[in-house]
Parts: sequence; structure tokens; C-alpha cells
Amino acid sequence: MKNIVITGLLSVFLLTACKKDDQVAEKSLDQQKMEFQMRQLEIEKQKLAIEKEKMAYEAQKKADSTVEAQKAKTAAANSKPQVIRETHTIYRDNPSSSSNGNYANNGSNASQGTTATQKKGMSKAAKGTIIGTVGGAAAGAIIAKKNRGLGAVIGGVVGGATGYTIGRAGDRKDGRVQPRN
Repeated sequence: MKNIVITGLLSVFLLTACKKDDQVAEKSLDQQKMEFQMRQLEIEKQKLAIEKEKMAYEAQKKADSTVEAQKAKTAAANSKPQVIRETHTIYRDNPSSSSNGNYANNGSNASQGTTATQKKGMSKAAKGTIIGTVGGAAAGAIIAKKNRGLGAVIGGVVGGATGYTIGRAGDRKDGRVQPRN
């Protein structure tokens, strides 16, 4: 009988202990949720404060730039115009580089004939190099069955060199670069 009473008390004690742990766990879970929400609110407040500072900075920057522009306008209005008192013009006879015969060179090293033929954009040599490199790399990778990487590298180098040579010849033909002497 004693064993039955002791076993009953022990089971009641264990059941109450388990319930308390569940209640504590539920309370701590709710508490953790509240703490998480509080942290989220703090983060949102910080974001808003940062955004507010950013807007204030942008407004100050804009105000500073308008002040600088205003100062520049007043300085330009108040400054005296510069007067050039002396100029030097040098006349040279150089019929080989210019078709006009005589021309004025105001200290610049480039002649008028070469500046008129300068073209903008990518040269044929550059285009040929790019096309040759890509095509050669593709062909090298296809041809080399065992080591495609090495085939692509070798094909790219050979194709790039060939494309550059062909493109450079086209540039010489068009007058973009001076022909060899």
C-alpha cells in the first residue's frame, strides 16, 4: 500500500512539473515574439531616421550648389574681361604635309591634313582582332577533341593575330593609319 501511495504522489508530482514547463515555455515563446516585434519596430525607427538624415543632406547639398552657382554668376558679372594684347602667328612653307601650300600653325603639333582624316569609332584592326579571337577560339575548341581549353587558347591567339593583320591592312588602305615606308 505504501508503494501505491508513493507511486501516486510521484506521478502527480511529475505531471505538475511537466505542466509548469509547458506554461513557462508558452510564456517565453510569447515573450520572444514580443521582443522580436519590438526589435523590428526599433529597426524601422532607425531606417526612418536614416532616411530623414539623407533627405536633410540632399536638401543641404542642393542649397549649397545653388549658393555656389549664384556666387559664380556674381563673380562672372563683376569680373573684367581679359584683353589679349599680343599674338604670334608663324607662317611656314611645308608643301609635303598640306595641299594648300602655306598654312598657319598656332603652336599645335598636328597639321590640318591629319586632323581632317581622323575617324572616330573602332578601327578595322580592333574589329578584326575581336572577330578573329572569338572565331579562332571556337574553331580551336571544336577541332581539339581531347583538350578543348588548350585548343581554344591556341585558336584564339592565332585567330586574333590573323584578324589584327587583316584589319590593320584595311586601316592602311582607308588612310586611318599611315602606310609603311
